[in-house]
Amino acid sequence: MSSMIRLPRADGSSDEYKLHEPGAFSLASAAPRSRVAYAAAHVVCDPLTTTSHEAFATLDWEATLAYRRHLWSCGLGVAEAMDTAQRGMGLGWSIASKLIRRSLDEARAIPGALISCGAGTDHLIFDQSTTIDDVIGAYEEQCAFIEEHSGQIILMASRALAACAHTPDDYIRVYTRILSQVKQPVILHWLGDMFDPALYGYWGSDNVDAAMQTCLEIISSNTQKVDGIKISLLERESEYTMRRLLPEGVRMYTGDDFHYPEMLQGDEQGYSHALLGIFDAIAPAAAAALHALDAGDLERYTAIFAPTIPLSRHIFQTPTVYYKAGVVFMAYLNGHQAHFRLVGGLENGRSLLHFVELFRLADQAGLLRDPELAIARMRQFLALGGYA
Repeated sequence: MSSMIRLPRADGSSDEYKLHEPGAFSLASAAPRSRVAYAAAHVVCDPLTTTSHEAFATLDWEATLAYRRHLWSCGLGVAEAMDTAQRGMGLGWSIASKLIRRSLDEARAIPGALISCGAGTDHLIFDQSTTIDDVIGAYEEQCAFIEEHSGQIILMASRALAACAHTPDDYIRVYTRILSQVKQPVILHWLGDMFDPALYGYWGSDNVDAAMQTCLEIISSNTQKVDGIKISLLERESEYTMRRLLPEGVRMYTGDDFHYPEMLQGDEQGYSHALLGIFDAIAPAAAAALHALDAGDLERYTAIFAPTIPLSRHIFQTPTVYYKAGVVFMAYLNGHQAHFRLVGGLENGRSLLHFVELFRLADQAGLLRDPELAIARMRQFLALGGYA
């Protein structure tokens, strides 16, 4: 089969595009030694029953769990039921709790499999009458469920808390209460409003430095209960600053899908670990790069990661909330799922030309593992989109 495909351009023209050879990513199923690395995993919806974002999500459970096995086979950890899994954008707690339980069961069957699970307040129906105590109760319920099933908690940012908190002290009260109760250290999650506009002003301030001080106060007062913090602000200076200020023993997990190679490599003042949505899409490359870092081979580390940056920046371009569509499209092109639909029809948040450019960038990063399959699926996608 030819490795050529005709692709449309924004000016209405088209060109013949020749695919490259897939990247030679030699994988070790063992986890990287020098960094803790999680991929925030997406979910595969059931295409026969998926409707709008207002309906309950229905999942293809086998394909969803198989993708987690794929991530573990690369030596990456799974960050379960996070925003990449469309938490708050079609995936409610009723399904997320089942996903967490089933993924934890899968992980127990795989020696060394790393998994942590998102606990939030998204089952709480909040309005003007919602109180801080309501938020605490919602967090307690989800945290208790995860710990009941022997999972580590990722304490997700709460839309309800952002809506009803009036001062930084409200955040301190909520997080101090939850951290006092958890059985093992948790990973905190600071998700920026570019990912979720409802989280604007989190930690009680729209000033990043002031918000950071509140977050650091919470961490410093509860160091025995905090494994680390993931920040997703897409702004490297904030991560550098906060990383330097973290108490000893508390990890920084980069959530910066624009600058992850330099964050993970680090400098004389330290380095970050990884909890990244883009690692779902580039798992083989990410694993190979981190093993190169383990070996001190910075030339190979850079060579692997460098071409993934344009791809990641494209997937996470504004409006950033739709990045999940790019992550799922990568899984579709690589044969990990049989269709390209998302929970709630979220694929409609990106244009056909967006996916065409994603295809080119994924190929240039060596991330299309079977070029013939990728071409066949891209042609099918283009035809369905009206470009034959």
